[in-house]
Amino acid sequence: MRTATALLFLATLALPTLSLRPCAAATDPTTGADATATERAALELVRIWPGWRSADSFLRLSEYFGGGENRSGQTILRSQPSERGGFYFLTRIKNPGAEWADVRFELQVIRPDSPHAKTYTFAATLTAGSHAYNLGLTGSDWTGWDGKSPEDTQPVAWRLRLLDAQGRELLSKSSFLWRTR
Repeated sequence: MRTATALLFLATLALPTLSLRPCAAATDPTTGADATATERAALELVRIWPGWRSADSFLRLSEYFGGGENRSGQTILRSQPSERGGFYFLTRIKNPGAEWADVRFELQVIRPDSPHAKTYTFAATLTAGSHAYNLGLTGSDWTGWDGKSPEDTQPVAWRLRLLDAQGRELLSKSSFLWRTR
């Protein structure tokens, strides 16, 4: 029992909840008026887990019986929608307020083959409550470098921003190396 409690405690230390700074100007999703600082501050980026996922990891039993892709309650957005295998950023966001339509995730990645960031944009709706977004760099957007397979390749640095319909930042999170560049 003590071991399980200690492991649970250590897991919470390893994956901290991160409340991000509110942006100066964002709009209310329902009225279009400037959102209050309280509404913006209520948005919370809980965690980002970057990692490789094979195409088979998305396969569910229902697909063998003619069903479409089972998204398991997540929003899955891919740089190349027809390709499933790739490097994903599993992102959980808490939104205690109303749904935000027409937001977009802007993912900037420095890959091992270039010192310059490449930007990927994913259109989305920010649902009310806690929700997971799986943002994938798939197909030719994530290949192996320096003789490594795509599964063994890691980004050098990355930054993820959530933007409203006018392009104003709602949330932002980056890797350590991104912040030190």
